[in-house]
Amino acid sequence: MDTFLQDLRHSLRMFWQSRAFTAAAVLALALGIGANTAIFSLVNTILLKPPPFPEAGRIVFFMNTSAQGSFAAASPAKFAHWARQTEVTEHASAFRGSVVNWTGTDAPEQLRAAQVTREFFTLFGAPLLQGRGFSPDEDRPKAPFTALISETLWRSRLHADPNVLGRTIELGGVPHPIIGVVAAAFDFRDFGPQPDVYIPFQLDPETRDQGHYFTACARLKPGVPLDRAKTRLRESGAEFQRRFPGSLQNNQGFSVERLQDQMVRDARSSVIVLAAAVALVLLIACANVANLLLARAIVRRREIAIRAALGASRARIVRQLLVESLLLGFAGAALGLAVGWAAMRWLLTINTAGLPRVGENGSLVSLDWRVLAFTVALSLVTSLLFGLIPALQSSRADLGLTLKESGGRTGSGFRQNKARTVLVVGQLACAVVLVAGAALLIRTTLALGAVKPGFDANHVLTMRMSLAGRRFTTSAAIENLVRDGVERLKSVPGVELASATCCVPLEGGYGLPFKIMGRALENNSPFHGGGGWLTVSPGYFEVFRIPVKRGRTFDQRDTAAGPPVVIISEAMARQYWPKGDPLGEQILIGKGVMSELEAEAPRQIVGIASDVRDGGLNQDPGPKMYVPNAQVPDALSELNSRIRPLAWVVRTLGDPNAVAGQVREQLRQASGLAVADIRSMEEVISRSTSRDRFRMLLMSVFGIAALLLAAIGVYGLMSYSVQQRTQEIGILMALGADAGRVRNGVLWQGMRFALAGIVVGTAAAYGLARFIASFLYGVTQTDPVVFAGVPLALTLVALIAVWLSALRATRVDPVTALRAD
Repeated sequence: MDTFLQDLRHSLRMFWQSRAFTAAAVLALALGIGANTAIFSLVNTILLKPPPFPEAGRIVFFMNTSAQGSFAAASPAKFAHWARQTEVTEHASAFRGSVVNWTGTDAPEQLRAAQVTREFFTLFGAPLLQGRGFSPDEDRPKAPFTALISETLWRSRLHADPNVLGRTIELGGVPHPIIGVVAAAFDFRDFGPQPDVYIPFQLDPETRDQGHYFTACARLKPGVPLDRAKTRLRESGAEFQRRFPGSLQNNQGFSVERLQDQMVRDARSSVIVLAAAVALVLLIACANVANLLLARAIVRRREIAIRAALGASRARIVRQLLVESLLLGFAGAALGLAVGWAAMRWLLTINTAGLPRVGENGSLVSLDWRVLAFTVALSLVTSLLFGLIPALQSSRADLGLTLKESGGRTGSGFRQNKARTVLVVGQLACAVVLVAGAALLIRTTLALGAVKPGFDANHVLTMRMSLAGRRFTTSAAIENLVRDGVERLKSVPGVELASATCCVPLEGGYGLPFKIMGRALENNSPFHGGGGWLTVSPGYFEVFRIPVKRGRTFDQRDTAAGPPVVIISEAMARQYWPKGDPLGEQILIGKGVMSELEAEAPRQIVGIASDVRDGGLNQDPGPKMYVPNAQVPDALSELNSRIRPLAWVVRTLGDPNAVAGQVREQLRQASGLAVADIRSMEEVISRSTSRDRFRMLLMSVFGIAALLLAAIGVYGLMSYSVQQRTQEIGILMALGADAGRVRNGVLWQGMRFALAGIVVGTAAAYGLARFIASFLYGVTQTDPVVFAGVPLALTLVALIAVWLSALRATRVDPVTALRAD
């Protein structure tokens, strides 16, 4: 310990005496370690930290599988089937998030709600502050409603009433006796906003409904491995098909996936790419510090030689130098932890990129023991990475030769500096990989920005209104509200047009199969195909300026009393009528899928609308069907009102946010209800591309950091080489060599190694491009602009760095150089 303390004190003195060197090394390490700490905080939150539920490793999602992939949506019939797989799972629960109106108060407001089955609280271990969960009788169809409320709502709005059990809360005009209070310790934010109120799902276990509008989970029974559960669910698909013929097509079936794996599946590759990219930044930073230590070792050769002459063993010298490296590593880690954490928190408050498990404004990203342990381990590893090679090289110094040298200068040049050269080549290779990746993502973001979504987002305001409850159970009631609301909105100064729909573009929607009347079915399928399904009111196409290429849009004649009609998209017309004319033909949408569609009648196609990129700007438009709100079967309208709030869409003459207050007030007067989620369509588009922009931003920052560090590394290597060769250059110039020859010699030597690093990096960048191919849009993974421009840019940066050193070489005074000891 005494020896270690001596080494520590000596290291501190050395760093204080070489403050410029210390600052450069610590800042380089802080950049690398800080960036890694920031990204690891995301990796930790999204991929490593277990969900905050008891035995979370045994909780699984029920999945639908097909040749195209798998998804976690559930239908009532499928959930009833999955809940019966009790030999492998237990506590199966269905749940979905929604909003509901808290009525019966002076000012109705929207509450975040969770619709859940009775096993929900057992499955997820929700602690109850008071009361109980739902009973089997309360969760059966058409049972009297009850509710549990959150502790937050209980304390903030009900004033922590100790007699809250039995008290009634009115939701959507329907009284719900409160039977329990869910403790604030129950953290459900991994699935979305924390619910204010929980209401029973009341699914029919004997239902035949196949509409997918919620998700379902269960817990693996003790001792049941995941593979066995997957096998059982796969085998059960045949049972389901026998009970519901035609419900599963070829290659469709069931499976289960672990809760955490399913929640992060869409983000896993993004996070891994960012982690790999930031690791390259750290390697470049370590190479820079190692080069600094190697350069500094030359200055300290006499000191190390004297210590060896006084009896210090090689191991003792290596240990001293490694202690210095550890000090640098921990100093860089401390600064990097603070800067990296602050930067990531700031970035997530601006853009969470739709990443799962991070919470609103990144609230779930925490500085826990994993992040701290990672930072400490990283500082140790980096200290060895950048410290071991200089320490071993310095300890090999020839005692007699070093003591005979004057001033520490030799004519060594590049051959005696192979380690430094290799490090710089590696730096440039890593920089090429990062800059190429960033360039591909920048090109993707630019391509997405140039995509025409199929609608005009300028001057369009959107907002949501929950219609759940007894008041809006028929299509006529909903359409009357819409008609009144639209008339009121048109009276607002600055409002041009208004309409209502189930689904705003780029915010998700429904899908239903359809049958073309008069056309034979194939392969024993009950339907000819499927596509997106939207309910809209007159004026929808005009608000979004979606051209109806043929036929007509909806108008006031398309009421419940009028003939059933539908408008289809161009993509649907191309796919299902490649050589014919769909106008005037009839399709039957969704009948047989769910009981709410039993009243559905064949609809005549009256229009063909331009395609809309509804699934995302990077996805080609698919088939889509638009149905008038007034013609939706009542049972389906009631279900839609419970599933999804009505969306109001308003086209304004100027800034849509400027009229938001007046629009909200007019809709309150028309309905007596609150609206929420008020945002412009430009915000909606921005959210839809947030993950692409997030990746681009981080990769660009990493690429710029890599570029700067690599340039510093090249300049440092060449400057040191010029310094080492001062006497050699002086002799050449004394013998008549002109400045151009000296400059060209230095340029050739420097660019040789720079080009080697760029060639290696370009080859490695091709591998990275294949890995991130799924993130790219509008650009190929071997884009010639990127793979020609990036090496050229790096070559130019290296040339500038080498040129500066070459200029320094031409300014060597031969007389001064020859006199130098």
